[in-house]
Amino acid sequence: MNRKKKITTAIFLLALGGLLFLALMPSPVSVSTSAARHGYFAEYVEDEGYTRLRDTYTISAPISGLLRRLELEPGDQVTAGDAVFTIEPAPAPALDVRTRDQARENLLAARARLEMARAEHHSRDVEARFAESEYLRQQQLFQRDIIADNVLEKALSDQQRSRAAEQAAAAAVEVARYEMENARAVLEVTEGTRVSAEDTLLSIQAPVSGVVLRRDRCCEGVIQAGEPVLEIGNLDQLEVQVDVLSMDAVRIAKGMRVLLERWGGGEDLEGRVRRVEPAGFKRVSALGVDEQRVPVQVEIISPRLQWQNLGDGFRIEARFVLWEEEEVLQIPTSALFRQADGWKVFTVENRRARLRAVDIGRRSGLSTQILSGLAAGELVITHPGDQVADGVRVNAQD
Repeated sequence: MNRKKKITTAIFLLALGGLLFLALMPSPVSVSTSAARHGYFAEYVEDEGYTRLRDTYTISAPISGLLRRLELEPGDQVTAGDAVFTIEPAPAPALDVRTRDQARENLLAARARLEMARAEHHSRDVEARFAESEYLRQQQLFQRDIIADNVLEKALSDQQRSRAAEQAAAAAVEVARYEMENARAVLEVTEGTRVSAEDTLLSIQAPVSGVVLRRDRCCEGVIQAGEPVLEIGNLDQLEVQVDVLSMDAVRIAKGMRVLLERWGGGEDLEGRVRRVEPAGFKRVSALGVDEQRVPVQVEIISPRLQWQNLGDGFRIEARFVLWEEEEVLQIPTSALFRQADGWKVFTVENRRARLRAVDIGRRSGLSTQILSGLAAGELVITHPGDQVADGVRVNAQD
């Protein structure tokens, strides 16, 4: 074989070996990346809550009676002192035939006793008049020394006894009159009657100005004392209650800033923690897990005009800002993973993955603060899979 043919064969074998090497070499792993950056960072606790009124006023019936139909409906404005509903005396029960006949006889007997009392009073009045005139005559005779002292004293005693008897007879007439009126009232209630005189009506007034939140009764009917009728509240005092996990409640303090989101309006609302209640309660989650929850009260500090359509019991999501800073180095939390006793990330250097140890700070949802180990602008691999290892070629995609 001549020299030229040997050179040609060698070139061919080298080319063939290069092609085999390229064919057998692993292809780059496609990965998604994100750059470490400085920016606003906030650590927060997020949970679902609902609006509530700090003070509500339930107006109940103070007495039993007949409730008149309510004109007010939920959402209507009321002013303190306005009449919100009216109660009138309950209708008297109907009487059966026997009781009605007995009531009629009682009325006749009461009328007869009244006539007898009047006759007795007339008789006692006549006797009192006679005793008065007799005393005057005896007094004139005594002044002329015609009769003795004891005769005058007896005339005075008779006059006083007669006058007292007349007064007793007058009182008996009044008693008989009251008995007759009572018997007449019982007799008049032969069937259920309804007293609707204006002086017998009881108007219940609103204790505060606000809106009607709910109406427990609407139609006319008998109502018992203590039965609720209306609930009134002032929507300007609306606040938000969020039942957070107890492990999050210990990190929330009074006065902490709160962002109120996804309530239906165009802009998030600003809030402030008013109270973290000292007692929690147990609630079963949708997955059947027992959770210890703590109520947190949040006052809305955004202008009333921004949330004028919010009402009592509306759903809202609250984000409690535990810590915030304007310029913080951060990366996506999905780029971090634990290895040995520390946190690691994969960076992209010259199209190869490089393992890097980092120190992390606070976490906030999808982002984590980086204290050391990375510089702003460096690319990290998010969601690194099993194919990613130190030194592996990668095809980075933003």
